Amino acid sequence: MNLSELVSMRGFDISKKIKLVRHQDPNYNTHSLYKSGMLDFYQSLQSNDVFGNCEYILSFLGYERTKAIYIGAYKLNGKSMFDKQVSYVPVDYPYKEILNHPLIQYDLTRIALLDDLINRLVIDWGNATRSWYQWLNNEAPKHVIEILPKGYVKDFQGFDEVILTFDELYTIIINPDPNRIWHTMLSSVAGIYLITDFADANQYIGSASGNLGILGRWKEYAASVHGGNAKLISILKENPNRYKQFQYSILRTLPKSLTRAEVVAHEQKYKQKLGTRAFGLNGN
Repeated sequence: MNLSELVSMRGFDISKKIKLVRHQDPNYNTHSLYKSGMLDFYQSLQSNDVFGNCEYILSFLGYERTKAIYIGAYKLNGKSMFDKQVSYVPVDYPYKEILNHPLIQYDLTRIALLDDLINRLVIDWGNATRSWYQWLNNEAPKHVIEILPKGYVKDFQGFDEVILTFDELYTIIINPDPNRIWHTMLSSVAGIYLITDFADANQYIGSASGNLGILGRWKEYAASVHGGNAKLISILKENPNRYKQFQYSILRTLPKSLTRAEVVAHEQKYKQKLGTRAFGLNGN
């Protein structure tokens, strides 16, 4: 099946002028923008009139080599020159320097098309050198490679590669079946983990032990966000949405056979090395 056939099967008129866009740029972290809810703003601004001759946009993120994963559909209502004095700009938008250049701003409205396949539908974009925007048509079809299970986050690539946003962590925890490898691996080891608050770059180092290892401890974060940590509780009282900027990673795995005291000794060593008691979010 190709994308045109899938869109048509959902009752959408593919005779409309529909462009496909694949966001992947070495100069901009589009995945981070998407996770923080700022990709719509990023997408709406272009230095050239790339969307001026279309009616709808189907958006994708770059995903594993030449693949692309679906993130939503938009109707184009109009365009104007961007004016940062009057236009809304996300407070934490990381690429504000580009806003000083002449930009076209598109009025895009999200529409309900393939919403059940957002973050699940994977297509073959084709040769990596092809343009990041192309027309939806049957002459150069985009083949559907796979539809990921509902609740699936991403492949487990190894403990050293674990870097998760809170939303990713939460989704993995509450969807054990499509993320069963994550549950198996995270529960197989104890370890030392790191939480980074990207709002101010502060860090928290914690440890996990017991029968469920790292998985057991991270389940507590999924349930409460703060995991019982005093400084995280304080931060979230001031800004309840701050957790959206938390990142979770693993510094070191340890055997589950170690005692709690032995695991904590490793934790204290990492706190000392990274200075998270003096400058970070560790209170002890």
